[in-house]
Amino acid sequence: MREAFPKEFVLLSHLRAWFQQLRDIALEGKASLQSVVVESALDPFPLRRTLLGYGKRSFMADLRAGASVALLDIPQGMAYALIAGLPLQYGITCSAIAALVGPLLASSRHTIFGPTNATAFMVFSYFAAYPNMDRIGMMPLLVFMTAALLIAGAFLRVAELTQFISRTVVVAYVTGASILIAVNQLPVLLGIPAEVLQASGKLVITFPGHVHRILTHLDHAGWLSITFSVLTLASFLSMKRWLPRWPAFAVTIVVISVLALIPAAFGLHVPTFSNATFTWSELLPPFPDFMSTGALANASRLFGLAAALAFLATLENSAMSKTLASRSNQRVDPNQDMLALGASNLACAYLSGMSASCSLTRSALNYASGARTGLASMWNGLCCLIGALTLGGAVAYIPRAALATLVICVAVSLFNKRHIRISIHATRSDALVFVITLLATLMLPLHVAIFVGIGVSIVLYLRKASRPSLVEYEFNEEGHLTEAREGARQHPAISIVHVEGDLFFASADLFRTQIQRSCVDPSLRIIILRLKNARHLDATCAMAIEELVRTLRMDGRDLIISGVVKDLYRVLKDSGLVEVVGKDNIFPASPSNPNLATRNALRRAQEILGIKDADVRIYFDPSKQDKT
Repeated sequence: MREAFPKEFVLLSHLRAWFQQLRDIALEGKASLQSVVVESALDPFPLRRTLLGYGKRSFMADLRAGASVALLDIPQGMAYALIAGLPLQYGITCSAIAALVGPLLASSRHTIFGPTNATAFMVFSYFAAYPNMDRIGMMPLLVFMTAALLIAGAFLRVAELTQFISRTVVVAYVTGASILIAVNQLPVLLGIPAEVLQASGKLVITFPGHVHRILTHLDHAGWLSITFSVLTLASFLSMKRWLPRWPAFAVTIVVISVLALIPAAFGLHVPTFSNATFTWSELLPPFPDFMSTGALANASRLFGLAAALAFLATLENSAMSKTLASRSNQRVDPNQDMLALGASNLACAYLSGMSASCSLTRSALNYASGARTGLASMWNGLCCLIGALTLGGAVAYIPRAALATLVICVAVSLFNKRHIRISIHATRSDALVFVITLLATLMLPLHVAIFVGIGVSIVLYLRKASRPSLVEYEFNEEGHLTEAREGARQHPAISIVHVEGDLFFASADLFRTQIQRSCVDPSLRIIILRLKNARHLDATCAMAIEELVRTLRMDGRDLIISGVVKDLYRVLKDSGLVEVVGKDNIFPASPSNPNLATRNALRRAQEILGIKDADVRIYFDPSKQDKT
């Protein structure tokens, strides 16, 4: 017993130490989390500022705008649910829930959250590639993961990074997605039965695949569906042309649904959504599954799609909110709106089952309808919720061809000819990014295609940015630092190389190569790197400079650095290059006289070479002298 007691005591002491370490880690994590929350500067309830001064005029304006948007939102929600391959009620409830929750946290007064064609088709494209996956069962988990990524991104201020994404990528992606949406709805428009398409057993996710499937099944097209497609198109375009203030989408669906009753009276069957009706008890989706044995595997498989949806939603929201803010003279916070998107998707994960984004068409309509505050979105959401509770049986009368035609009309409206023309003709790199992104969108799953486009644009940007300008300089008779004449170097043993541009990892090899070319001259003994206009020095270029110093000294040469600004010097010091180059060979920049550091570097070079000629005149502007 005496021996057992010390062992138990030691074990308890170890356990106590481990618990203390865990407690310390938990406290550090809590402190870090609190720091992130504080630094994010997010407002937990920005709508309170609206409510403080809310009056009758604003209420009436928001109510009219919300009702107008709802007349578009309800049929569009059904259309986007159709695109995603989900029950129609998912689209309506997503419109309702996202529109109700979003304004509570959003900074924009006019954006409308809900399903969009781009995100809906991205979902369809992914699950079409994996037909064995339970689409309806996995959607709540997917939407929850999307919400988690959006909320985390808002606190980490990730939304600000969207400004670095090329607009050309977005234009090409939207164009390609619109083409795919249109061709995907063509079989429904032509009346080709879904059973016939499914009987072929072929997996279709690419544009050529869709076209081939349509062409090989044209003999199964139904003339009645084609007739109603033509009537739908004529009605929609007539409404847009002659009654632009009317809700063309909603009115067209009602008119065509009534007309569809005529052939039914004569025994002719018009394919409708008779098997897609729903009641209020069927509105809720299954809750996200976190407890089953396959939950972790499903989350792993859906992570890429969730990241793509979160990114696309942020991009759509940022573009639309900034556009409307510029028109209404309002300041928006993209991270605050990203948080609102995350909260909307979190609510949709439990109450809708479809991912939400920022709708470009409905947001524009909300602004055009005279919305004054974010409460217009909430009135729209309330109208959509009433529609979801009452219109479940009415969808049985909507012809499938009519809704497919309206989906195609929406897809075609997303073609922006001017933006496409600018993207193609602006620069070579923009044209290349557009073509590659468009082809990737047409040939790959959409959650992959958008990152392909982003990757190509970043690579081309790095290619441009990785070419620093290196020019040999000299002092002229007036004391100005100018480009040296070829073969006329003042001191044959000394070369002043002016470096301008970004010195980061992508430019390291080019930087090293250009300096080595300067060393071909056997009379050259000292290289003065003038880094006054060099930026963003990183570890890769720091290693390249270190290798250059060692190589030069092995050949009996040396390197001097002039014009070093504070940020550059910090990198040189932290990387240990100050010791490698030598403090005597580094000359900081002088704000009052930009050429002073280079003059001192030139004198240092003469000192190393033992040259007595120190007559180095340099221009000095007294007006720039630091008064301190």
